[in-house]
Amino acid sequence: MEKTLLANPGTTASCPAAFAMPVSALPRTGSDPVLLKAPAPLGTVANSLRASDGQLQAKAPAKPPRTPSFELPDASERPPTYCELVPRVPCVQGTSLSQSCPEPEAPWWEAEEDEEEENRCFTRPQAEISFCPPDTPSCLLGPQNRPLEPQVLHTLRGLFLEHHPGSTALHLLLVDCQATGLLGVTRVQRDNMGVSSGLELLTLPHGCRLRLELLERHETLALAGALAVLGCSGPLEERAAALRGLVELALALRPGAAGDLPGLAAVMGALLMPQVRGEQGVEEAGVRVTGKTGEEACAGLFSQVSRLEHTWRQLRRSHTEVALAFEQELKPLMRALDEGAGPCDPGEVALPHVAPMVRLLEGEEVAGPLDESCERLLRTLHGARHMARDAPKFRKVAAQRLLGFRPNPELREALTTGFLRRLLWGSRGAGAPRAERFEKFQRVLGVLSQRLEPDSG
Repeated sequence: MEKTLLANPGTTASCPAAFAMPVSALPRTGSDPVLLKAPAPLGTVANSLRASDGQLQAKAPAKPPRTPSFELPDASERPPTYCELVPRVPCVQGTSLSQSCPEPEAPWWEAEEDEEEENRCFTRPQAEISFCPPDTPSCLLGPQNRPLEPQVLHTLRGLFLEHHPGSTALHLLLVDCQATGLLGVTRVQRDNMGVSSGLELLTLPHGCRLRLELLERHETLALAGALAVLGCSGPLEERAAALRGLVELALALRPGAAGDLPGLAAVMGALLMPQVRGEQGVEEAGVRVTGKTGEEACAGLFSQVSRLEHTWRQLRRSHTEVALAFEQELKPLMRALDEGAGPCDPGEVALPHVAPMVRLLEGEEVAGPLDESCERLLRTLHGARHMARDAPKFRKVAAQRLLGFRPNPELREALTTGFLRRLLWGSRGAGAPRAERFEKFQRVLGVLSQRLEPDSG
C-alpha cells in the first residue's frame, strides 16, 4: 500500500486533486531523512507545509526546522529501535514548570547520614583525622598578610555589625560542627577513624590530633573575641557596645537557643579574660585554669594584667539588661559547664561542651579546688562517655537547627580556625609553635588594654 501525507486543509477547497500525493513527490531535507510510518491526524499537520498560494514573498521562506513537525503514534508498548530518527514527545500532562526544573542541591550539612550504626562492625583505624578545611584562597586575606591588618579588621567589624547575634550564632554552630566532626563526615573519614563521629573520636587514643585542634580553636576564638573589645580605640561607648555584642552572642549560643556550647565557652573565655574583665577576671580565670586563686594563679599565666573597669561600668549604665544577663545567667551557666554539671542533653544542646574532657585527656591538670578534683574528674569522664553514646542524637539536633540556613561565605570564613590564626599572627607567624604564639598574643592584649585604661598607680 502506498503511504500518503495529508496536505494542509486550507488548500483542499481550491484544489481537490491535491488532497493526497505520493510520499516520493514530497521534497526531502537533510534534517528529515526517514519516511513516516503512519499518517498523521488531520489536526496535527504543521503550518510550515502551507502552500504559497501563488503570492510572492518579500523574503525567502524560513529554513525547515531540524525537529520534524510530525509525531509518531505512541509506541510505548514496543522498545525504541536504533534506526528511528523521529523523536517521541513524552507526555507532560499534569506537570508544571516548577516541577520540571531540577531542584537545587541541598548543602552538605543537610545531607542525610547513612544509617548503618546497627549493622556496622568495628574497623581498625587507618590514620589520624583532621576536620579542618584545606587551605583555600581567602576572600578576606591575601596570600601573604601581616598580623592584625587594619583594613581587614575594619571589614570584619562591618561584617559582624551586618548580622544579628542569632545569625552569627548559627554561623558559629556550623563551623564548630564541621571542626568537631559532627556534621559533614564522609564515608572515607569514618572508615579511617573507625567510628562515625568526631565526638566518639575525641575519647579514643588516636583522636589526639582532633583534641589539639579543638583546644587551639577554643583559645584562638577567645583571643579574637577579646581583640574585638580591646581593638576599639574610639570612645568609651564603642567599647561598651562591643561588650554588649559579645554578651548577646553568648546568649544566642546558650542551651535552648543555638545550643553551641564550644562557641559559648570561647565567647565567655573572651569576656572573662583578665585583660577584659579586670580584677574580677583575674580571680575567675585563675580558678578556671589552675584551681588556685588570686595573683598566685595568674602570675605565670598573664604577665601584664590591665583593667577595663570604666568600660564595664558603662555597660551596666547603658545596657543594664545585658549586664544582668551576663552576671546572673551566663557566668553561673559557664561555671556549671566547666564542672561537668551543666545541661548537656540532646535537644536543648546541639554541640556539647568538650573542652574539659579534651584538656583532661591531653594531660592537663583538672581545674578547681583540690578537694573536689576527684569528683570533677569522674563527672568529666562520665560526660565524655555520654557524649560518645549520644553522638547520633547531637547530629540530628544540629542538622535540625541548621535546616534551611544559608550562611554568608565571608562570615563563615571569618569564624574558621585557619583564618583566625592568620589574622592574629600573620601568614608567617601562623606556623610557629602553639605555646609561643599564644604567649606573645597575650602580651599584645595586655598592651592594648593598658593603652585603653592605664593603671592609676
